[in-house]
Amino acid sequence: MSALSFELPDGTVAATEVTQVFNAGWAGRDREQVQAHIDELAELGVPAPERTPCLYPVSPYLARQTSLVRAQHARTSGEAEWALVVTGPGPDDVLLTSACDHTDRELEVHGVAWSKNAAPDVLARRAWRLSDVLGHMDEIRIVGRVGHERALIQDGTCAELLPPTYWLDVLRRAGLHRPGTVLLSGTIPMVKGPDQFASRWETALVDPVTGEEIVSAYDVEVLPAPL
Repeated sequence: MSALSFELPDGTVAATEVTQVFNAGWAGRDREQVQAHIDELAELGVPAPERTPCLYPVSPYLARQTSLVRAQHARTSGEAEWALVVTGPGPDDVLLTSACDHTDRELEVHGVAWSKNAAPDVLARRAWRLSDVLGHMDEIRIVGRVGHERALIQDGTCAELLPPTYWLDVLRRAGLHRPGTVLLSGTIPMVKGPDQFASRWETALVDPVTGEEIVSAYDVEVLPAPL
């Protein structure tokens, strides 16, 4: 089981033992763009989902706060997202942080759910209480950068994705809203140009109202070939 600990803006620390992890998929608000993305990936051999949006269960130990991801091969990459972390029963016990869903792109063509379980979900070490930012959530930027030159590969706002309240309702209806739950939002489009298969990924949530940002960054190290 994985333990997560977050520094909050007031200087306190919130911690939880991860009991369940979900990765949202096909979670854009513009359903025409979602379908276009499904069609685009289908041309690359990635199977279409049976339903959209959807939640992929992920092994709890894959929710990590780390500066290094070791990958089986060179065709893995991240996805800039936000994450919800439930640390207790109250409304102030739901945290929002920056996250990166590292994904095995070779395995993705055989099954999206398989690819989600082949690499970690990397979370930042700082968080905001969701209740403190929910009123301007759509204005918060989601940013992804790759390589040590920090090339911009993703840049959008939370307004492009289904809101946290949508997913919290889904969890409640399914009886899954409980301490230790981690949910990643799904991602926004990548810009063309930068190489997503970079040796470093950095993601951030940038709050234009407060001027604060939450950053998570990690290096990607490809494991040696089998001996």
